[in-house]
Amino acid sequence: MSSARPHSSAREPVRRARPVLGLAVCLAALVLAGCQGRGGLGDVTGSIGRSQASQPRSASDWQAERDSWAKRYDANPKDRDAAFYYARALRSLDQNAQALAVLQSAVLTHQGDRELLGAYGRVLADNGRFQEADDVLSRAHSPERPDWRILSAQGTVADQLGDHARAQQIYQSALKLAPNEPTIMSNYGLSLALSRNLPEAERILSEAAASERADARVRQNLVLVLGLQGRFGEAETLARRDQSPAEAAQTIAYLKRSVSQQNSWKLLKGGKGKAQAPARQPAVQGAQGAGPRPAAAPPA
Repeated sequence: MSSARPHSSAREPVRRARPVLGLAVCLAALVLAGCQGRGGLGDVTGSIGRSQASQPRSASDWQAERDSWAKRYDANPKDRDAAFYYARALRSLDQNAQALAVLQSAVLTHQGDRELLGAYGRVLADNGRFQEADDVLSRAHSPERPDWRILSAQGTVADQLGDHARAQQIYQSALKLAPNEPTIMSNYGLSLALSRNLPEAERILSEAAASERADARVRQNLVLVLGLQGRFGEAETLARRDQSPAEAAQTIAYLKRSVSQQNSWKLLKGGKGKAQAPARQPAVQGAQGAGPRPAAAPPA
C-alpha cells in the first residue's frame, strides 16, 4: 500500500509508487490530493483555471513531458504556459526543489495569475514551507470565487501545521462547493484520524471509497484507519482490491507492527518517530495519478 496521502484535486498526475506506509499519512497533497496526489500537497494540487491540457499517465510519459516543456522554458523562461507545465511535470516526478524555482520566478513575472499562485502554493507545501504555502494559497482564490481544489490544498497545509480543527472547517467549506468529492473527503477523513476521531474518519472515508470516482488512495486511507482500530481482517479485504493477496498480507502485517508500537500516532502524523518500513514493501500504483499520486489533476 502506498503511503496514505492527502489529495490535491479530483484529478492528479501519476506518481511513482511509494513504500507501504512509509510516511503513514504524509499530509503533503497534500494535495493534497490531490501525501494530493500530489499534483500534492496538496493535492495539494490540481489544475485550476485555464491550463487543462491532457496529462501523462506513467513515469516515462511524465519524463517526456518534462523534457518537452524544458526546451520551451529554456528558450523563454517568461513563457507562462511553459513555466506552468514544466513545473507540473517536475512536481509529478518529485523534483520539487526545481519546480519551486520555476514557479517562484513565474509568479513574479505573471503577478495576479491565480492558477500559477495555486501551483506555487502547492509546491511550497511539497518543499515543507507550510506557513508560506498557507499564505500563498489564500491568495490563489477569493471569497467571491472560491475554488474547492485550492480549499482542499489549504486544508492539507493546515493539517501539516497541526491545526486540524481549521483544516476540517476548510474541508467542510470545500465540500459545499463540490459535494461528495472523494478527494476532499479523503483529506477530511485523514484529518479526523489525526484528531484521533477514528469512527468519524472511517465514516467519511467509507463514503469516499464508495464513490465511482474514488481512486486507490482513498481505499488505502480507509485501510489505514481500519487498521488503526485493530480491524485487520476488514483492512486486508479492502487492500486486496488494489494489491495482490501477497502484497495485501504484507501491508497488513506491517500495519499490525506499526499499530502495536507506542509511536503509531506519531507514524500517522508522518513525523518524528515513525516506524521503519520493511526492506521490501508492496506498492500500489498511484491513485488517479496520485499518485496514486495520489486522481489525475496536474500538480502544479
